[in-house]
Amino acid sequence: MERARGLLELTRPGNAVSAGLLTAIGAVVAGAGSTSGLVLDAGPTVRAAAAVLATVLAVGAGNAINDYFDRDIDRVNKPDRPIPRGAVSPRGALVFSLALFTAAVALALVLPLVAVAIAVVNLLALVAYTELFKGLPGVGNALVAYLGGSTFLFGGTAVGGPLDAVFVLFVLAALATFAREVVKDVEDVAGDREEGLATLPIAYGEGTALRVAAVALALAVLASPAPYLLAGFGVAYLLAVTVADAVMVAAAYRSFGDATTGQTWLKYGQLLAAGAFVVGRLA
Repeated sequence: MERARGLLELTRPGNAVSAGLLTAIGAVVAGAGSTSGLVLDAGPTVRAAAAVLATVLAVGAGNAINDYFDRDIDRVNKPDRPIPRGAVSPRGALVFSLALFTAAVALALVLPLVAVAIAVVNLLALVAYTELFKGLPGVGNALVAYLGGSTFLFGGTAVGGPLDAVFVLFVLAALATFAREVVKDVEDVAGDREEGLATLPIAYGEGTALRVAAVALALAVLASPAPYLLAGFGVAYLLAVTVADAVMVAAAYRSFGDATTGQTWLKYGQLLAAGAFVVGRLA
C-alpha cells in the first residue's frame, strides 16, 4: 500500500488532473467557437476525452521523472517525497514514468496530426527540462511556461475548432506560469543552491527574481482584455477575468513576503482565468 501511495504521489495527481482540466477548457473554447457551435458529436468528443487523459498521464509521467532526477535535491527541499522517504525506489519511479509516457503517446495517436505534433514536442520537452534546462536562469521557467500554456492548444487542436481565443489563452497562461515558476524557485532556493543549480533567484537574487515574475504577471493582466477587444468575447468574460486578475495581482504582492503562499494563489488565479475563457466563449 505504501508503494502504491508513493507511485500515486509521484504523479502529483492534483497537478496532473488540473492540467487535464486545462486541456478540456481548450477543447471547449475551440469547440464553442466553431461554426456549428459547441462540438458534441462523437468524433470530437472522443478526441477531446483522449487528449484530456493523455495530458493527465503525460504530466504525471513528467512529474515522476522529475522526482527521479531531483531525488538528491528533494532530500533537502522535500524529504517527504516518495523517493527520499523510501516508498518508491529510483528505478521504480523511472519505470513507472516510462509506462505513463507510453500510455500517453498511445492515446495521442488517435488525435489530429497537429495535436500529435504538440504531444511529441511536449513529451520531449518534459524530459529535456529536468535533464538539461531546469537549472538555467529563466530557461527552465520559460520551458515550463510553454508546457503549461500548450495544454490549451492541445485541447483546441484535438477537436479541430478555431484557435484564435485558444492561442490568446496559451499566451496569457504561459506568462502567468512563468511567473509562478520563478516564485517557486524562490521557495526552493536552499535545495537548488546545494545541488548547484543556477536558477533566477540564485543567479541574480531573490528580489530581482520576484520582480521579473511580477513583470511577467503584469503583462498577462494587461493583455487579459484582448479576447473582449479582439475575439468577440462579451462582458461576462471581462467580469470573470477581472476577478482572476485581482487574485493574481494579490498573489504577486504576497510572493514578496511569502513565496509559498504567493505561488499557491497564482495557481488559483490561473484556474479562474481559464474558467473566464469558458464563460466568455459560451456566453
